[in-house]
Amino acid sequence: MSDYRHIPSLRKYVQTRADKNIRELEESGGRWIKALSENRLNYEIDWLGVPVIQTPEDLVLMQELIFKVQPDFIIETGIAHGGGLVFYASLMELLGKGTVIGVDIEIRQHNREVIETHPLSSRIVLVEGDSTSKEVLQDVRRKIPGRSQVIVCLDSNHTKYHVLKELELYQSFIMPGGYFIVFDTVISRLAGPGNAEEKYINNSPKEAVDEFLQKNKSFEIDKSFNKLFVSCTPDGYLKRIR
Repeated sequence: MSDYRHIPSLRKYVQTRADKNIRELEESGGRWIKALSENRLNYEIDWLGVPVIQTPEDLVLMQELIFKVQPDFIIETGIAHGGGLVFYASLMELLGKGTVIGVDIEIRQHNREVIETHPLSSRIVLVEGDSTSKEVLQDVRRKIPGRSQVIVCLDSNHTKYHVLKELELYQSFIMPGGYFIVFDTVISRLAGPGNAEEKYINNSPKEAVDEFLQKNKSFEIDKSFNKLFVSCTPDGYLKRIR
């Protein structure tokens, strides 16, 4: 296991700008995410040979989070082609620890074959089934010892009801200092022709996050992960504070 804790921070030597033009950054970032979504550019990115379907900015921020938390486990619901699993597994390999658990209601054979034969497959466990079902939840829980540091990434069914149910069910895996990552909180804003389906208008992960946080004071949005302004997941990093 690699130990990075002895490395002193160099942040104090890196010049950053305090008086950023936040309005311009937000407007420019919003325009770019809209154009990116219309042209499906995030579908053109691979990680170690596997389609990852994320923006480069979101991948960089996830890397920062994983290094910060150094989790024992990452749970991802909704694995698509498996690029996210491979991305997380590659970072855990660099850290010298950890397992990624991928949950999907249907893992297609061509995706399974690539994931299970990938050089990083030893750090990946696949669970097929509905992420909100009792059976899947029990299966995932059996794989994670108590007091493990866990990050949970929600990227399956993006309707408010489903995401809210996942938030409620999977919060027990996260200890103080751990995180929920709720992907695609931007789609309610993008919903409409050429971007995202109209069914997501006021019915998206963002609305699920808002309702969850109203009822649950153990989590808060970590705004430091909004810093790049180009993200499919604005306000989607939820830190457990108690």
